[in-house]
Amino acid sequence: MSVNKTILQFFEVFNSHDVEGMGQLLTSEAQFYFPKTQPLIGKEQILRFFKILFRQYPALSFEIQRIIRQESRAAVHWTNRGVNRKKEPYQNEGVTILEMTADKISFISDFFKNTEKF
Repeated sequence: MSVNKTILQFFEVFNSHDVEGMGQLLTSEAQFYFPKTQPLIGKEQILRFFKILFRQYPALSFEIQRIIRQESRAAVHWTNRGVNRKKEPYQNEGVTILEMTADKISFISDFFKNTEKF
C-alpha cells in the first residue's frame, strides 16, 4: 500500500470512528504524541485513546487540506469539525505528522491550533 493510500485510509477510518480499522493500519509498537497527554506507545494504548476521544466527541470528522510527503513520512494539514457529548460544536485546524514502516503507521504526532478543549 502506498504512503498516500495509507494516510487517506487512516483519515477515512477515523472519520467513521472505526477503531478496529485504525488498528489494522498501525504497527504493534506505534507511537502517538498528542498535545497535553503523555506519549502513547503501542497500538493498544493508541486505540484505547481513540475510543475515549470518540466518546467525548461522538461527531468528529477531518477534512484533509494538503499532504506533504517525504519518502515514508507525511505532514497532513487538516481541518475538523464536530460536536462533543454535551452537544457543543467544535472545530479546529492542525497538522498530523505520520511515519510509515512496512506500509503501516508507526508514528503519529498531532499539532493543532486550539488545545483549550483538551
